[in-house]
Amino acid sequence: MPILNRKRLWTTTVTLALALALGVAGPASAADVNNVKNAGFESGLTNWTCSASSGTTVSSPVHGGSAALKATPAGQDNAQCVQTVAVKPNATYTLSAWVQGGYAYLGATGTGTTDVSTWTPDTASWKQLTTTFTTGASTTSVTVYTHGWYGQAAYLADDVSVYGPDGGGGGDPTPTVPAAPAGLAVSGTSSSSVSLSWNAVSGATGYNVYRNGTKVTAVTGASATVAGLAASTSYSFQVTAVNSAGESVKSGAVTGTTTASQGNGGGALPKHAVTGYWQNFNNGATVQKLSAVQSQYDIIAVAFADATATPGAVTFNLDSAGLGGYTVDQFKADIKAKQAAGKKVVVSVGGQNGTVSVSDPTSAANFANSVYALMQTYGFDGVDIDLENGLNATYMSQALRSLSAKAGSGLVLTMAPQTIDMQSTSNAYFQTALNVKDILTVVNMQYYNSGSMLGCDGKVYSQGSVDFLTALACIQLEGGLSPSQVGLGLPASTSGAGSGYVSPSVVNNALDCLTKGTGCGSFKPSKTYPDLRGAMTWSTNWDAAAGNAWSNTVGPHVHGLS
Repeated sequence: MPILNRKRLWTTTVTLALALALGVAGPASAADVNNVKNAGFESGLTNWTCSASSGTTVSSPVHGGSAALKATPAGQDNAQCVQTVAVKPNATYTLSAWVQGGYAYLGATGTGTTDVSTWTPDTASWKQLTTTFTTGASTTSVTVYTHGWYGQAAYLADDVSVYGPDGGGGGDPTPTVPAAPAGLAVSGTSSSSVSLSWNAVSGATGYNVYRNGTKVTAVTGASATVAGLAASTSYSFQVTAVNSAGESVKSGAVTGTTTASQGNGGGALPKHAVTGYWQNFNNGATVQKLSAVQSQYDIIAVAFADATATPGAVTFNLDSAGLGGYTVDQFKADIKAKQAAGKKVVVSVGGQNGTVSVSDPTSAANFANSVYALMQTYGFDGVDIDLENGLNATYMSQALRSLSAKAGSGLVLTMAPQTIDMQSTSNAYFQTALNVKDILTVVNMQYYNSGSMLGCDGKVYSQGSVDFLTALACIQLEGGLSPSQVGLGLPASTSGAGSGYVSPSVVNNALDCLTKGTGCGSFKPSKTYPDLRGAMTWSTNWDAAAGNAWSNTVGPHVHGLS
């Protein structure tokens, strides 16, 4: 990963500081207009041009309206998106945009005087960038741009504006008070929260959510989760749409009822748990029946469920032939036997080749219904989300909450994101984990097949070291997950992954570093996390093929953590 040009960043920062010290122009006058076209990306990339095909539009997250720009830098490209904006000569303009995600820059060139720019490092929530410029005596257009930084995370931009005298280019119209949201519905419940969704409103930049007539939260997208509620209690909800022109009237009311009180999403799991993936296929590792899975594993993730022709829906097909004639009845009986021994068995969705798309309310409902049907058919305790080809945080969160409402307090919900998916809280996987934190059991990030990555201290760490495990776990621990929801995912042998295998003793050192502050490498966390959940491996089959070295070493160590 390229190192940022610190001199350039420092110079830009000093320039901004001087600009603030000298004073910038005040708010635009009432007669001023926004001269940017398609400022909120509601019409896709119309009027915008992005370098190296780096830009696209997304429906979530957005700052306002129903769309936002998402641009992804590459090693040799900074994902610059530009628009030529008509302006008047000898006039002052305020340039502004809302950004989220990785490093994000905003600027204008061709002003005829001094070109301007401003930037921000990674930001997990929407942040407004603002600067001003004055046009030259013959300037009739300027180029407005956003861009990220080479090789860094994708950035989002929305509601770009160049406020000032009308340049005659026909920018976006002055906003009017938006209409009341339609389609308000309860999309999921837990013992302490109600999730809501509604139809996006044209021209809205945000929404206010009311509970029993009192405003309780404000959001930018067309969904929200209201937390901190009492169990087994009904609440009335309404929503309004807002923009710079004002707030709409309230929507129609819906009633959401929280479920009965539930404990930890992991149910009766031990405080420190070991997760292992069981392969429903033969790829050269030891072929196992579920009954043969080593006793050190507390959570067994059955890999994998299969996508169906119905959007969002999944099914499970036991590979009886590949597993030596293992029958469905034997498989179901073995699940019950593992559960009788205090283990949890979940069905894993995804994997390297898994393509399950949950991208709208219908596919979210299909996902929840189909997973719940598998739980009823086979006796699974829950689901593992191992989607390595991307997910939609809004609708996957809705799906999981809907599943939780069906399954109740015993649901075991685990995730196995790749390292890149958990580098920032703005990433969809991380957002999903935080969205469902109150029903989430554990996130076992895959510390393999990734190459070098940034740690929570901003330094780059090489895969395969204790520092790589601890500095990346720190991102999750500082980013909002409970320590009891963080696990370390490693291959059971060199055959289990293309790269990233470490000796089981290194896994134990990382566990000690995070929970006790001992066994660390060059990175040492600022505090310890004694409630860290534990560790995961791919797979129980590769573990067996290597003589159970991983589970025999890491398992007792995890269970021995205080």
